[in-house]
Amino acid sequence: MVGSGASVAVLLAVFCLAAKLSSAAEASPSQSLSIFKPESTPADSIFRLSLLVLAITGCIFLVVFSLLAYSVVKYRRRAGDNGREPPQVYGSNQVELAWTVIPVLIVLVLFLATARVIRSVQDSPEPPGAIRVIAIGHQFWWEFRYPDLGVVTANELHVPLSDPSHPTPTFITLLSSDTDHSFWVPRLAGKTDLIPNRVNHTWIDPHETGLYLGQCAQYCGTQHAKMLLSVYVDSRERFDEWVEQEKKPALGDPAAEEGRQIFETTACVNCHTISGTVADGRFGPDLTHLMSRETIASGAAPNTREYLQSWIQDPDAIKPGCLMPAMKLNDHDLDALTTYLLTLR
Repeated sequence: MVGSGASVAVLLAVFCLAAKLSSAAEASPSQSLSIFKPESTPADSIFRLSLLVLAITGCIFLVVFSLLAYSVVKYRRRAGDNGREPPQVYGSNQVELAWTVIPVLIVLVLFLATARVIRSVQDSPEPPGAIRVIAIGHQFWWEFRYPDLGVVTANELHVPLSDPSHPTPTFITLLSSDTDHSFWVPRLAGKTDLIPNRVNHTWIDPHETGLYLGQCAQYCGTQHAKMLLSVYVDSRERFDEWVEQEKKPALGDPAAEEGRQIFETTACVNCHTISGTVADGRFGPDLTHLMSRETIASGAAPNTREYLQSWIQDPDAIKPGCLMPAMKLNDHDLDALTTYLLTLR
């Protein structure tokens, strides 16, 4: 009992400290993994449920600890005690009834509260105008498809702000191309698994614009920890502009024609797609608008020329165990290919 009480005390202290630090900190990308600042209806429902659970378990801890402290003080050994065991009382219908009924009631309350939150999240109706996204988990990156908008991108999900007066939620269909993954953006929604041969769903309705970080929350292989994702919540106007830009094919640049030829004559075309070219691979991310993204390798590195070259030559240097092969190009071809990729905006 003492060990259990101490564990709860530690959890309470950690929870309160984390909540204090989270509320005191300014919102920024580096703090977007906090569960203490929900910015979407599903995340807010989960957060409120966690507060209820914390309140109930905290009360249990206080009652048990108080009774334990009272017993230790009241019945401590005193000077002159003869050491004999006090009279024992066997059986108490009132006590046995209490420690049976009270835990049952507590479990029932927690069960009903949890069931209500699960139902409100999972059975939420899809209003007209909702954004539909298909998220596909790969080892070790994310593919995002907007079937109604004709847009395909990777690792960075763009969604519009959901105004409470005109809700525009984003409903996400979750699929896996290989093994188990888990879609988790703490400030927007709870964890939902992506399981091969099974279709799962989640949804978000962000209330504030900005960047929200998430990641795979289910161990899926050697680079599970670097299977990151970014959710950009844009104003409706900015989101529409992003969609229009993403619909455009890759623009040709005569200065990068040599790099394009290198791309189309190497193994790159077997895995990647670039609209307007012969590249039509499905195994790797769509690169049509590669340079519109802030990161590469599913958030493992910034999207710069230097990191692009390192990623092409030796992906294991950035993400050990990833499934992209090392191209090992000579310096001239590597420079030309990188120059071409930098034009994909």
